[in-house]
Amino acid sequence: MPSAAFRKWWLLLLALAAGAALRLWFIHAYPEVDGDPLIYGGIAKNWMLHGVYGISNGTSIDPTLIRLPGYPLFLILCFTLFGMEHYHAVMLAQIAIDLATCLLIAALACRIWSPRAGWWALWLAVLCPFTANYAATPLTETLELFSTALAFYAFDRFLASPRWPWALTLAAAWSYATLLRPDGALVAVALCPALVFYGSRRPAVGIKPAAPMIRWALLCGLLSILPFIPWTLRNARTFHVFQPLAPRYAVDPGYTTDPGFNRWTKTVCVDFACTWEVYWNENSDVIDLAHLPARAFDSPAQYVETRDLIDDYNRVTTLTPQIDARFAALAAERIRAHPFRYYVALPLARVADMGLRPRTEMLWIELRWWQYRRHHSETAFAFGYAALNLAYLILALIGFLKRPRLSGVILAFVLLRCALLATLEAPEPRYTLECFPPLIALAGVALAHKPSSPKRHPA
Repeated sequence: MPSAAFRKWWLLLLALAAGAALRLWFIHAYPEVDGDPLIYGGIAKNWMLHGVYGISNGTSIDPTLIRLPGYPLFLILCFTLFGMEHYHAVMLAQIAIDLATCLLIAALACRIWSPRAGWWALWLAVLCPFTANYAATPLTETLELFSTALAFYAFDRFLASPRWPWALTLAAAWSYATLLRPDGALVAVALCPALVFYGSRRPAVGIKPAAPMIRWALLCGLLSILPFIPWTLRNARTFHVFQPLAPRYAVDPGYTTDPGFNRWTKTVCVDFACTWEVYWNENSDVIDLAHLPARAFDSPAQYVETRDLIDDYNRVTTLTPQIDARFAALAAERIRAHPFRYYVALPLARVADMGLRPRTEMLWIELRWWQYRRHHSETAFAFGYAALNLAYLILALIGFLKRPRLSGVILAFVLLRCALLATLEAPEPRYTLECFPPLIALAGVALAHKPSSPKRHPA
C-alpha cells in the first residue's frame, strides 16, 4: 500500500509538472498583453489608485460599466502582491489557478465514474493546449474555467452531503463566474434547477422529498445575487440605469450600439476571420469588400448596394446614424429573402465554427490558415490542432454515452451555452472554452473501464 500511494503521488506531481511546463512555454512563446487585457488592467489600476472604476481618457478617468468587476478585483490582488501592472506575475498566478482547475476536473471525473477516469481526465486537462494557452494572457478565461470546474465539483459534493460548506462553495463559484463574464450566469442557470432534479431523486444519500432541495436551491440562488447588489446600485447612481451585469455590446450608457450594422453582420459572419476583418473594424478601420464571403451578396444588384455602402463607410470609418440605417435596411432585405438562413442556418454555423475550428486565435498563426499555398506549415499545423480539438469532443461524447452521473446537467449546460452563442453576431472560439471542464471530465470517463459497482443515481 505505501508503494501504491507513493506511485500515485509521483504520477500526480509528474502530471502537474507537465501542465506547468506547457503553460510556461505558452507564456514564453505566445504572451498576449494587448487589447482587452489592457482594458481590464486600466480599470484595475484606476480603481486601485484613484477609487474610480473607470477607463483613463487623456487627463481624466471616465467611469465605466463595460466590464464586470470580477477580473479587475483579481488584477488588483496581483498588482498589490507583485507590483503595479506586473502582467507576467498575473500569468504565473493563472498557471497555478489553471492547474487547480485540472485537479478539480480530475476529482469530478473520479466522483462521477471511477478513479481511473480521474487520472485520465487529469492528464487530458494538464496537456490540453486550448485551455493552457489562456494562462498566457490576462483575460477572464482561466478564472472562468476554474469557477466552472469548482461549481460542478461542489455541486456533486453537495448532492452527496447537503451541508452549508458545499452550498456556499457552489454559490460562490457560480457567482464569481458571473462576476467575470455575464455568460458565466449559465452555470447557475444549469446547476440551480439541477439541485432539485438530482437531489430529490437520491434517497441513497438521505435526500427524499424535493422540498429541502428547493429550499437549498433558493438559498444558493439568493446568496449568489448578493455580490451584484452593490454593482447594480453603483451603476444606478453613476449612470442612472438598471444594469446588474454588463451590457451586451460592451458600451457605456449614451453610446450607440449600431444596431443596423450588428444585424447586417449576423446575415454575413460565420467564422472568426469575418469577426476579425469585418466586425472588429467597426468605427476603427476600413472594411475590405474582398474579405466578405460570397454569402454576403444575394444578387448582383445587392453586391453593388453593399459595395457602395461599404465605400461610404470607408471614407469616414465611422458608423454615422445614416450609414447604420442603410446597414439596417440591407439586413432587413436579406432577412426577408432568406429567413431560414438568418434564424437557423447561420446561428448553427457560428456555433459549429466556435466549437470545431482550430483554436489558434491566441497563437501567431495566419488568420486565414486554410490558404495552403500561402503558408504550408501553418495550414498543416492548424488542421492538426483542429483534429486534436475534435478528439477531445469525440472522447467527451463517448464518455457521455456511458451515462455517468451528472451527464444530464453537463448536457444541459453545454446546450445552454450553445443556445446563447447562437445569438452572437461575431463568433470567437474562446467562448466555448467554458464547456471544457465538464467535457474533459467526460473524456476521462471515455478512456476508463466501467466501474465494478456502478452508481445507481440518475444521469
